[in-house]
Amino acid sequence: MYRLAPIAIIIAASLWGLDGIVLRPSLYTLPVPLVVFIESSIVAILLTPFFINKFDVLKKFKFADWFSFFGVALFGGAIGTMAITKALFYVNFVNLSIVVLIQKLQPVFAISLAAIFLSERLNKEFFIWASIALFGAYLMTFGFKFPVIETGDKTPIAALFSLIAAISFGSSTVLSKRALKNVGFEMGTYLRFLISSIVMMLIVFSFGELGAINKVSNHQWIVFLIIAFTTGGPAIFLYYYGLKSTPASVSAVCELAFPLTAVLLEYFVHGNMLDTTQWIGVILLLIGILKVSNLQN
Repeated sequence: MYRLAPIAIIIAASLWGLDGIVLRPSLYTLPVPLVVFIESSIVAILLTPFFINKFDVLKKFKFADWFSFFGVALFGGAIGTMAITKALFYVNFVNLSIVVLIQKLQPVFAISLAAIFLSERLNKEFFIWASIALFGAYLMTFGFKFPVIETGDKTPIAALFSLIAAISFGSSTVLSKRALKNVGFEMGTYLRFLISSIVMMLIVFSFGELGAINKVSNHQWIVFLIIAFTTGGPAIFLYYYGLKSTPASVSAVCELAFPLTAVLLEYFVHGNMLDTTQWIGVILLLIGILKVSNLQN
């Protein structure tokens, strides 16, 4: 299990890259809170029949357990997902942008928070390979050039949303690690979506955007279902399976498979060719991720 755990996280992060490039752009016309609410609710509804008879385990939960799951739902399921979706909407899903660069800061926040709140010890070798992975991610996305920031007047606000997403997802990684302490990854996946759907329902009602559900087209409903059965439920299931036995700091670096997948899909789906420098970045990122994921073995 320990050897497969980082691989599960890498696969999950790769599925998130597929979501951002191939699936999510189809939902551009819908309010962001409604998009996140529908995503979470579909998975929660699909999983409820499998876990409705297993709620006895929740009687053993302490305040710290509920607090952790609520934090995951709030930061990862609500704020982080809404922020990165909003940021991508603002730059029209231009992958090679300031949004992607700022999102690369997520491991920095996750690793720092893991050291503070989970007392995870980080050795010199970890920082070396983590730095190589981050540097590879930068080269892969921007080469030796500065990031493209001229995407219109909305770039500053998009950058702000991306920063919020990086902090939120970094916090969610640490909180998820704590949340899984006293529960299996299967129940953890279900609670993540269930609580997220409740939080998002409150947000949607607060913004008065529930009526926009009538504007969801048949094609968009199909996209929502595809997300639920691929990049939504199964991805989080794999992610929690891996995170259960993987340090949060290692998981944060493995999650860099997300930008790797996104850039590769940019080429195969949109025909954006990678140059030599970017391919060097791809190799460095892969080596960094594999080395860091292998440290715990």
